[in-house]
Amino acid sequence: MKDSALLIGISDAIGFVAGAQMGLWLGQSMGFDAFAGGFGNNALVGMVLLGLGGGLGLQLASRWRSWRAARKSE
Repeated sequence: MKDSALLIGISDAIGFVAGAQMGLWLGQSMGFDAFAGGFGNNALVGMVLLGLGGGLGLQLASRWRSWRAARKSE
């Protein structure tokens, strides 16, 4: 069964934002600030963690939709 565009968009948005937030919090807890002034190592590592978190959240949303579709087809 094909998911609706609305479900795909909302789940991707929620996954990305939640993952990016988790990456930001993880970076801040380790002392890296993505929003620090300039492009120092501290800020760059924070930005990388923020981006990785967003990407992982997006992947989790996609896997959730696949799991949901597999469960519906049983």
